[in-house]
Order: sequence, then structure tokens, then C-alpha cells
Amino acid sequence: MAKATKKRTTGKAPKTRSGQSRNKAGSARRASKQTSSRADTKQSRAVAMLRSTKGASIAVLMGATGWQQHSVRGFLAGVVRKRLGLKLESRMADGTRIYRIVGLSSDQSDPASVAKS
Repeated sequence: MAKATKKRTTGKAPKTRSGQSRNKAGSARRASKQTSSRADTKQSRAVAMLRSTKGASIAVLMGATGWQQHSVRGFLAGVVRKRLGLKLESRMADGTRIYRIVGLSSDQSDPASVAKS
């Protein structure tokens, strides 16, 4: 028996059922995610620990979130610094690196704005 061959498509994206383009549908999904805020997430707990005057080490953040070390480092660089735009200070204390969020502006001091991101 010969294999049935499939007709190749041209690479155009299929149309959505509602008639919206993919970009409009994607932006609607992103907008709905931003309106809902959750207060007790791993991210909000980690940011709250980093906002304290003592700060937090990677080991402490690992224990509080259950993330691995490389995930905590990625969170600090990708979420805290880049996405949230917060200034992260790092210092050594007793041979342990401590991270702390410093220099909050008025729009970033609201904990609900952190949970939305």
C-alpha cells in the first residue's frame, strides 16, 4: 500500500474562529491576566522578603519558594530587575550574599502592582 501524502500548506496562519487576528486575541489574553492579582504567590513572597531591610539570601529564597538555585538567580535578574524594573542591591554578610530591593518609587511601592506582573 502506498502512503497517503498530505497536501503541504503555504505557511500562512489559520484564521481564528471569531474572526480576530492572532495579535488581537493574544493582547486580550494578556490584558485579562494583568487585571487579576494574586496576593499570596511565590513571586509576591519573594519580593516581600527582598523589600525587607534585612534582605534575603539565595538560600532563604530557595526555602521560601521551593525553587532551585538557578531559578532564584533567574528570578532576580529577569523578573525583579528587568520585568519589574526594581533596583536590586547585593552585599556580602558573614560570607553570604544578601539581596535587597532599594530605592522604590511611588508606583512600585504598592504590593498589588507587584502581584499583577
